[in-house]
Amino acid sequence: MIKALLAATLIFASQQAGAQTVPEPTDYRMDHYRSPVPATLQGGTVVGPEEAHALWVSGQAAFIDVMPQPPKPANLPAGTIWRDKPRISIPGAIWVPNVGYGAIADVTEAYFRDALDAATQGNADHPIVLFCLEDCWMSWNAARRALEWGYTSVYWFPEGTDGWGLWDYPLERVKPRDGQPQTQ
Repeated sequence: MIKALLAATLIFASQQAGAQTVPEPTDYRMDHYRSPVPATLQGGTVVGPEEAHALWVSGQAAFIDVMPQPPKPANLPAGTIWRDKPRISIPGAIWVPNVGYGAIADVTEAYFRDALDAATQGNADHPIVLFCLEDCWMSWNAARRALEWGYTSVYWFPEGTDGWGLWDYPLERVKPRDGQPQTQ
């Protein structure tokens, strides 16, 4: 019953969002990353929670979480304990933070390329699912970047962990992939 109610709510919300369609930009989104996203990704496949779950269950796709990780504030008083905010994500996902900005530093690009290469075992045809949160341009930018780098089976999951959780699919705490650059 609850799942059916959530499904009806998501369908209604999608219909309402469709009334304010966001056009797919010709370049990367450079600001206002938490705002309505387009319904398309040229060259990629857009999937909803059920399709993403089917890919996850099949075990045939690599799931790449691109949720940014806030840096430790530079102006913390000496001796202040800093704890990173935990990231709850799709089980088995590789968390590659900060790679979805519109412009990324060379070191961040190398970090992202290494992560994609490891996740696909160097096979650009291996399916990858890129996600973040609902209405987050980070995953759209990251998916577009993967397509530009020659990945051919790119799935973009715009509802991300928000949509995944609404469908009551499992979530777990993840840690950033090793080698994360300290600057964006």
